[in-house]
Amino acid sequence: MGVSGSGKSTIGKGLARRIGAAFLDADDFHPPENVARMAAGKPLTDDMRWPWLDRLVTEVGSVGGDRDVVLACSALRRSYRNHLRRGIANLILIYPDAPRTLIQSRMAARAGHYMPLALLDSQFATLEVPTPDEGAITVSVDQPVDAIVAQLAEAISG
Repeated sequence: MGVSGSGKSTIGKGLARRIGAAFLDADDFHPPENVARMAAGKPLTDDMRWPWLDRLVTEVGSVGGDRDVVLACSALRRSYRNHLRRGIANLILIYPDAPRTLIQSRMAARAGHYMPLALLDSQFATLEVPTPDEGAITVSVDQPVDAIVAQLAEAISG
């Protein structure tokens, strides 16, 4: 969970490979109108997010079965995370903590993604950093991806 450009997809794909889980990127499940709105530099409203979050719960359930699923999803607000937690059994939150300057440089260099750099401020304004009672695993992204993945694989296995 985290803002765009924080490394959710890269870390999530690596973690899924490492632990033999399926990988889903929540960005792939936005309806076209959500994508168009974000591409135009406009943040989503809660009314636009709830159906998307419902779809994510359904998708994780249909892919998962007895298999673990790694879902890369912004889940910026606690209420969104709680919604996912109610629908997804054994949800483990991972928060890649990245400085804004690093995220800005990543987003500026990224090609082919609909999320413009202009929306980063609204993402940070919306972000509710997970509190200790949520039990999220916070990982610093100032290290190589392989090191992050190894750290997370160890954390979730114990």
